[in-house]
Amino acid sequence: RLNSPEVTVASAGTAALVGEPADLLAIEVAARYGFNLSEHRARQALTPLLVVADLVLVMTHAHAGWVHERVPPLRGRVQLLGRWREQEIPDPYGHERAAFEAVFEQIDDCVADWLPRLA
Repeated sequence: RLNSPEVTVASAGTAALVGEPADLLAIEVAARYGFNLSEHRARQALTPLLVVADLVLVMTHAHAGWVHERVPPLRGRVQLLGRWREQEIPDPYGHERAAFEAVFEQIDDCVADWLPRLA
C-alpha cells in the first residue's frame, strides 16, 4: 500500500455511471482484502481531474487512447497499470464473483509493481 501524505489516489472511469456506488461484488471482494468501497461513488474521468495528475494509470490500451484523445498533453503521463507485466486488466462489471476476484488480484499485483517506482 502507498502510505504517503504527498500522494493522492483518485478513481474515475471512461464510461462511469456517475454517482452510482461500486458494484456489490466489488465491495464484497475488496472487503475480504481489507478495503472499504461502501462509500465509493463513480465519477467520469474529466479533463479537470486528469490534467492535475502526475500519473494516470489505466486498465487497457483503449482507456489510454480515450485519455489521449481528450487530453493530448497527458500523453507522457498515461500508463497501463499492468505495464510491468505487459498486461491489460479487464473490467469485471457484469460478470460473476470469480471475475471480480481475479481482477482484484491482478490490480493488487500491478499496484505492487508500481510502488517501488513511486516512492
